[in-house]
Amino acid sequence: MSCCNWRLSLLTSFDVAAVRAQFPILQQEVNGHPLVYLDNAATTQKPESVIEAIANYYRFDNSNVHRGAHALSDRATEQFEGARNKVAEFINSPTSLQVLWTRGTTEGINLVASSWGREHLQPGDRVLVSAMEHHSNIVPWQMVAQEVGAKVEPIPVDELGVIDLAVFDSLLDERVKMVALGHVSNALGSINPVEDVIQKAHAVGAKVLVDAAQSIAHWPIDVQRIDCDFLAFSAHKMFGPTGMGVLYGKRELLETMRPYQGGGEMIESVSFAGTVYNRLPYKFEAGTPNIAGAVGMGAAVDFLRGLDRSGADTHEKQLLGAAEQALIELGGFKLVGRAEHKVAVMSFVADFAHPQDIGMILDQQGIAVRTGNHCAQPIMDQYGLPGTVRASFSLYNTQADIDALMAGLAKAKMFLA
Repeated sequence: MSCCNWRLSLLTSFDVAAVRAQFPILQQEVNGHPLVYLDNAATTQKPESVIEAIANYYRFDNSNVHRGAHALSDRATEQFEGARNKVAEFINSPTSLQVLWTRGTTEGINLVASSWGREHLQPGDRVLVSAMEHHSNIVPWQMVAQEVGAKVEPIPVDELGVIDLAVFDSLLDERVKMVALGHVSNALGSINPVEDVIQKAHAVGAKVLVDAAQSIAHWPIDVQRIDCDFLAFSAHKMFGPTGMGVLYGKRELLETMRPYQGGGEMIESVSFAGTVYNRLPYKFEAGTPNIAGAVGMGAAVDFLRGLDRSGADTHEKQLLGAAEQALIELGGFKLVGRAEHKVAVMSFVADFAHPQDIGMILDQQGIAVRTGNHCAQPIMDQYGLPGTVRASFSLYNTQADIDALMAGLAKAKMFLA
């Protein structure tokens, strides 16, 4: 029996109760209370179909891929490459050869910074990143820039959490070789105008990497339509397993880039006279891959494609609007990140307590949120904040979750104010 035999329940319209029922982890209590999971920007939960796909791979098909001359290896390879094909179709990549498996968004960005950056950045060149980027889209560029004599510069962000496109325009010149931009801010929820940024960057000859970690679960992304040069995202933020991700790149760029790591699989031939690298995508996939992770990612794509994604997006927006209004009415709290265009991320601070203290009281009531600087320290420094409380909603959250959050915050206010 193969894990390909599991069946997915397709939803022809969005039904939050039916969606929620597919997530076994949500059917539990934490600290004596029903779990209210509002930490989706950190990682999403996994539906039964993804859990079963991974378990069934290990139950029935566990083997290494590509090189085995037996049935298990053939089945594992079919699922492994089948998942790559699903992802390619999911993001509308021209070919699956442009879909590279990584350990996640962070490795994808490091791969581009290392392989493309070291090859193309020179002294005096500039890399632009927004002031609200995740550290993983800042530090890799700083590392390679320090090596080659290039410079990493921030694109300003205003008090609402919106990129200043006028200043961005003024920063663009022929010295800008790369613009690395998050599609969505993990700390603020702001949706960045990536299509405008890509068009403007290409006009001066710059390449663009889009960090889609926070957007991939919320709406379809068409890499050909937005015309990005690179796109990185993680499986675990789109209902798949941890330790698995994707880097998409334009073929003409990937063909000229050197391998990120050396080892098995990424070679065509090896001798002491020299090594010939493998073709795409394998020249960037050294060693035994995360086969089960790829299988799980393929199942996550199936899950998402089985949903009414427009309906899910509307549901999430309604949750965000209701939560922000309730927070304002509760009093004593301030929203951080008030861009007009946002995903369902509500970041806030209290005028009476540190974010960590609020998070601890919420946890005692079974409510999972994130506190801290969210690996976005530069924007927190700009706002003069040590961090925020972040409640991030997903398609399986409900009004009851918002009610529980507000009750928890009211209790925190009573104890701490």
